[in-house]
Amino acid sequence: MVGQRLEGKRALVTAAGQGIGRASAIALAKEGARVFASDVNSKALATLRDEGHSGIEVFELDVCDGQSVKDGVARATPEVLFNCAGFVHHGSVLDAKDEEIEFALDLNVKSMMRTIQAALPGMVARGTGSIINMSSAAGSVIGAPNRFVYGMTKAAVVGLTKSVAVDFIKDGIRCNCICPGTVESPSWHDRVTALGEELGSYDRAMEQFVSRQPMGRVARAEEIAALVIYLASDESAFTTGHAHIIDGGWSGQ
Repeated sequence: MVGQRLEGKRALVTAAGQGIGRASAIALAKEGARVFASDVNSKALATLRDEGHSGIEVFELDVCDGQSVKDGVARATPEVLFNCAGFVHHGSVLDAKDEEIEFALDLNVKSMMRTIQAALPGMVARGTGSIINMSSAAGSVIGAPNRFVYGMTKAAVVGLTKSVAVDFIKDGIRCNCICPGTVESPSWHDRVTALGEELGSYDRAMEQFVSRQPMGRVARAEEIAALVIYLASDESAFTTGHAHIIDGGWSGQ
């Protein structure tokens, strides 16, 4: 059944082909939004399109390409922008390579700057807008082992979010970020598999990921999408400039 909380709103979601982005695009549409689901992965987008969700339009968008971002934002003219694209690098500061840092900064941080720069003028002209950025509990909230590059860039997202929020609060724009713990997704399963090869056991790798979650499980993408809905809707009209932690108690240990 279609909800009403986002009736009439236009929402642009990046990295909507799988995981949290996909779950959020579906949830936004179910709440009445017209959703523009974008991704650089055309095959993943095709499966989303073929499922036939009402209210979702899919198209390719490369958040690391300025012109692609401008074209995508012009197509969507969003009142809601969910920046979900990102990548997780493995290793400590001693393992970090310049090219990995540059790639992570571009995809995890600068991509959000690009989409926000493209979307903000329209939002300001309309006097309303909700920007939601994907950060992580692993960063400024809590340190995660062997996540130096990832944690550094996700901490930067918190700073980016707060800066945008304070600069445009008088224009009717809200900007928040989401800080999840471990979330079940195709990319997470890839990381479990990689760790399993390193440890010599997939089960040991899975246990290592799950053991740091006080609830004894990782999150479902749909649980993060529920927070996206709240931040996109007028229910959160008095909320801006905050990092919303949804980590199953991980950072509270």
